[in-house]
Amino acid sequence: MPDVAIRPAFNHSVHQSQAAFRTVMDAMARPGRMLPLETGFTAPAPLNATAAAILLTLADYETPIWLDAALSAEPGVAAFLRFHTGARLAAAPNAAAFAVIADAAAAPPLTAFAQGTPEYPDRSTTLILQVEALTLRGWTLTGPGIEGERAFGAAPVAEGLGAQLADNRRRFPLGVDIIFTAPGSVAALPRSTWVMEAR
Repeated sequence: MPDVAIRPAFNHSVHQSQAAFRTVMDAMARPGRMLPLETGFTAPAPLNATAAAILLTLADYETPIWLDAALSAEPGVAAFLRFHTGARLAAAPNAAAFAVIADAAAAPPLTAFAQGTPEYPDRSTTLILQVEALTLRGWTLTGPGIEGERAFGAAPVAEGLGAQLADNRRRFPLGVDIIFTAPGSVAALPRSTWVMEAR
């Protein structure tokens, strides 16, 4: 097992996990707002530390995690997540509570993931998309948690993701929630957010 998989991540686990949880909740409440999230540790590549901190905070043995091909190819990633969360890996995107995507430009379509059901819309997948940068260009956001509208973008992402996000909103209350992670920062697009290509 790689050494990184058995080394504790957070130096002060309670304080740091609570801080990460508050950051993620704040990001979900204020879609498209870019928030800092410092971790203080290194995760096994290609998993970035920001995404890892979110998983260590939100995932446990009851939340199966799906990893994209880039992450699945590195055994240290799965070992790290098992050690810190106890979560099992999901064999398919639609069987996951969380999906982690290192290569966001090649991400599966949003419809490949669990969408929830009318009775249990919360039984959907939360996507964690690793990107190189969060920006103020690309999309215009409106909806709950946004006063007026907000500019937001991320790069790199899959071609046509904006249209997929618009379709995702039309399925509300079904659909997926998305957390974007860049080094040291995080932003979220819950399914309640309307996404339009920037004018």
